[in-house]
Amino acid sequence: MPYSSWGIRTNDQLVAFLSKYRDMNFIKSHGRDNARFIRKQGLDRLFFECDTHMWRLGDRKIPEGISVDGGSDWFLLNRAFVEYVINSEDDLVTSMKRFYAYTLLPAESFFHTVLENSPHCESMVDNNLRITNWNRKLGCKCQYKHIVDWCGCSPNDFKPADLPRFQQTTRPTFFARKFEASVNQEIVNQLDSFLFGSLPQGTPGLSSYWENMYDEADGVHSLSDALLTHFHAFARLGLTRATSSLQGDSSDTRCRYFAMGHPVSVHIYFLSDEFQGYLVRHHATNLATSKLETLETWVMPKKFFKFTNPPNSFNRLQFAEIGTDWDAKERIFRNFGNLMGPTDEPVGMQKWGKGPNVTVTVVWIDPTNVIAATYDILIDASAEFTHYRPPLNLPLRPGMWTVRVLHHWSPVAETRFLITPLTHHKHLPIRQEDALKVHNGPAKNSYMEQSFHGLNPILNIPVHLGEVEAAEHNAGLTGAKLERWVDSLVGEVWSAVDVCSTAPSGCPVMQTCRETAWSSLSPDPKSQLGPPRANGRVR
Repeated sequence: MPYSSWGIRTNDQLVAFLSKYRDMNFIKSHGRDNARFIRKQGLDRLFFECDTHMWRLGDRKIPEGISVDGGSDWFLLNRAFVEYVINSEDDLVTSMKRFYAYTLLPAESFFHTVLENSPHCESMVDNNLRITNWNRKLGCKCQYKHIVDWCGCSPNDFKPADLPRFQQTTRPTFFARKFEASVNQEIVNQLDSFLFGSLPQGTPGLSSYWENMYDEADGVHSLSDALLTHFHAFARLGLTRATSSLQGDSSDTRCRYFAMGHPVSVHIYFLSDEFQGYLVRHHATNLATSKLETLETWVMPKKFFKFTNPPNSFNRLQFAEIGTDWDAKERIFRNFGNLMGPTDEPVGMQKWGKGPNVTVTVVWIDPTNVIAATYDILIDASAEFTHYRPPLNLPLRPGMWTVRVLHHWSPVAETRFLITPLTHHKHLPIRQEDALKVHNGPAKNSYMEQSFHGLNPILNIPVHLGEVEAAEHNAGLTGAKLERWVDSLVGEVWSAVDVCSTAPSGCPVMQTCRETAWSSLSPDPKSQLGPPRANGRVR
């Protein structure tokens, strides 16, 4: 069972059902239109994986004399059929293994086809005992073109409103997909309560979710330079907060620290299904005790979206955000907090309310008030979200960018986002020659072939020579001066909410991480696993 699936019946119910039908194979077929299925799955095309990309190489013929079938790649197979697939050397199995070795999604057809054409065909039940949350309108957007030369569909995540579907289903179902706690944790809690009863009121961590996205065992090479830059800056924000925790005697160094090494781990933190920021665990030397301590810093993003004041009469726009890794299916940025550097390619997203068809203008403004891009978006009456990535020339100039939404050239709203200068290049402290390449903006300060300089006076966006000179000066910074520039920018966008220590600290007001409600080391009983019990449960 994959991480994105969840049981919707008890283990006892599952065991009783499978014991009764232990000789059957539960596998879901696509339906009757084989020709359409073959085209949709690309079974008549040759695919080969190389360099983490699935390449389409050309056409091929479907084997003759075979009834091709397929459907969901989640199924329950009995031992006899599995052993047949693994050990048999008959023509059917060997030829199908050879054919499906160069198929895009072999698991969605191989087992179906072998089962239907084998001596085990009478054991096939057209039901994989699962509910899948298909929303073709959102899930079929070719969102994986960067890794495969094909368009497919992916199911959506379940939300609390879907709970009745699990309770009211008429056909035998024991699993459901997809679930993703970073999208919605509450539905998982509801399912647990439905199946096994609620946890006691006041159980710590019940509404919290922590997701690890980096551990030092992964190595810093698993991080982009932009992420590494941000995580170091977050750690320094935490040390600054620790320093200010002892107010009074400026010579008191018990809560002063010197940063040591790369981050130890990074978690994304959610509370009541709302993104709360990043938790960065890092080493630092206490200046009073000269001992190395491991701290965890919680940083939370500030909000920058705002409507014009006084408000514009145009009221369809509800929200706008800039980021990367936009997931059009779940309608979220997978780059939580939108940590971006000069070589990233931001996407502009707008959320809309109902109303008549309208056209709006979107304007992107860089930190020196250069208008980088402007474009119109036609918003039809049914649109809920729009997103667009303007083809900006890289690198983007570091600093605070502004994006404005206009209706009939009158301001409606604006948001700001940070392009953070990099303190690291190829995971090492950046050298000046590399800093000048990535921190000076695009060639000739031109983000697109077309210049929008003539719009500056119309939109009342003055270009100040002093800001341009400061940007050019900052582009060559390295070392401690560069870190101070980064910290000043990151501090505009992120707040260090709290800091804790993994062990007793030399700082008398520093709490232990396990005593907090937010730390990745704080109690989380709902996620604690133990040895399997008689009923099969591990928690």
